[in-house]
Amino acid sequence: MAQLLGGLFTSHVPAIGGAIAKGLQQDPYWRPFFDGFAPVHRWLAAARPDTVVMFYNDHGLNFFLDKMPTFAVGAAAAYRNADEGWGLPVQGNVDGDPALSWHVIETLVDHEFDVTTCQEMLVDHAFVVPLQLAWPGGGKPPVKVVPIAINTVQHPLPSPKRCLALGRAVGEAIRSWPGNARVVVFGTGGLSHQLEGERAGFINKAYDLGCLDALGPDPDALARQSALDIVEQAGSQGVELLNWIAARGALGDDIREVTRNYHIPISNTAAATMLFETRALALA
Repeated sequence: MAQLLGGLFTSHVPAIGGAIAKGLQQDPYWRPFFDGFAPVHRWLAAARPDTVVMFYNDHGLNFFLDKMPTFAVGAAAAYRNADEGWGLPVQGNVDGDPALSWHVIETLVDHEFDVTTCQEMLVDHAFVVPLQLAWPGGGKPPVKVVPIAINTVQHPLPSPKRCLALGRAVGEAIRSWPGNARVVVFGTGGLSHQLEGERAGFINKAYDLGCLDALGPDPDALARQSALDIVEQAGSQGVELLNWIAARGALGDDIREVTRNYHIPISNTAAATMLFETRALALA
């Protein structure tokens, strides 16, 4: 059976990708964020995952406002990164895991989630930057991927409760997969930030830290909010917390926090990193 090893939660700001491309990881502005990944790299080297199931949100590269699925799951053999206009280097294709993708899709449909199935899918910085952070140094990441895109852009937005339920169903799918994959889930985006309007540059440190404290022991507390509550507390783009909530749902209850890091600001964004491992890995 597949083994769910743990979960990585991280910001995915395009400026992070720019800093990587320019080699600015040890610049004083960026170092507090990038240094937070040292324990993540050690953990990944020891855990040796071969598949990442990534909960993220598309920013108009693959889906736009005329066609915005609430939940979309990739089922491709490979995923192509394309130019978004941020000046980021375009990355090479990332290998997919179609067999696991279809198992996830079928499990979600069994749980009455009406997902959009994508047999071709472009992936943007929200997908690529976390892989670069997890496996630095350039080159192709040493994992296959299953992308799960959540609408955090166009209203109506899915509720945190629904995203947590989605994640729990995905976790069930991973654990019931008869293959021998070693799987890590990623939740990407946030934390608090707003890029437009009167609150442009908004960061809510107290709210962010409260979310980090609750994410491990009490994800249901985060799910008792509405999506609009998150927008009010974390900013219009801070609603990317939905990706974290979904990924947390996949992990189940028997987990241990490995590391966390919080740094502000990065490009008008509150940047955070958290890593949990499951009991199954701790006993391995």
